[in-house]
Amino acid sequence: MVTVKRLVLDVLKPHQPGALDFCREIATLGPDYQVCLIVEEVDENTQTVQLEVRGAALELTVIAEAIAGMGASLHSVDQVEVHNEADQD
Repeated sequence: MVTVKRLVLDVLKPHQPGALDFCREIATLGPDYQVCLIVEEVDENTQTVQLEVRGAALELTVIAEAIAGMGASLHSVDQVEVHNEADQD
């Protein structure tokens, strides 16, 4: 089975929620999600951030919905890491 292990996303977010709350919300989406956020640019109303999410089986659609739910927008998927693991029967 092929699973997504790591995503690096380009996200435009409002100043609120702050970086810590934004990351905490994304981390709650999976039992082992690890989230790292780097602020790349700040203007009057928004922040451009690089969001890195790691986990055993990431769901991009769920992550994108959570991002949108916090008033942010996913601009691009900049890096992806997937693993092909043999099915355990």
